[in-house]
Amino acid sequence: MTKVKFFRRDGYYYGFEETGHTGYGEAGDDVLCAALSAMTMLIINSIEISYAADVQYEVDDGATRICVKCMEALPDYSTDEKKQFAISGLFQGYFFQLNDLTEEYYDFLEVEEVEE
Repeated sequence: MTKVKFFRRDGYYYGFEETGHTGYGEAGDDVLCAALSAMTMLIINSIEISYAADVQYEVDDGATRICVKCMEALPDYSTDEKKQFAISGLFQGYFFQLNDLTEEYYDFLEVEEVEE
């Protein structure tokens, strides 16, 4: 099962952590894993390239863990409100997308959010 924890502060989404294998299919044929990987890279690339913001991410293949954070989504780290809302909105959109996926893949995907 893949568990995804989204980080929020004062209503702003600023990152997430994914851990574990979905186990939906065989390695190389797991469509759920492929979807998560593609969406994760979309978030990272969009923040880095489209919004020219610093996104920190760690990939630990051995522990099947990826952690993605962009502090510029928070008012304490950026004065550009449009950038804050855009970046936070990307994370929030991913949160809602994964929640939709849990309806069909509830045995393979778990999503939560934590207020920090």
